[in-house]
Amino acid sequence: MSSNMMIPKTCSYCGKAFVAKTTLTRYCCHKCNSRHYKQKIKDEKIQKSLIEQQSLQTLQTLQKNNPNSLISKSYLCVKEAAELIGVSRWTINRMIKRGDLQIHKFGRKKIIQRSQIDNLFN
Repeated sequence: MSSNMMIPKTCSYCGKAFVAKTTLTRYCCHKCNSRHYKQKIKDEKIQKSLIEQQSLQTLQTLQKNNPNSLISKSYLCVKEAAELIGVSRWTINRMIKRGDLQIHKFGRKKIIQRSQIDNLFN
């Protein structure tokens, strides 16, 4: 579909003046269109990376502000005990099954005394 319109415009990427045949044309050539697209994708990736970095820094700041939360508790659930030791919760469950750790049950929740975890390393 061709048009008889001759609209003077400026390229959105390089800034050169050109004559467009449609009202929607933004670029003077295919090369400028491709370069602008690649630049836009690159900027989006950089922005995403910056957002991830900021969220990681925020998380680290929160952890620095409250580093002793698990250490100060006298009773821990299986997940917290696993985080404290640095193992998976399945490992904690195996230790409970073997009898290395004794638990107290509250319904379906298993609570481990903090002193038992400390005794594992003594």
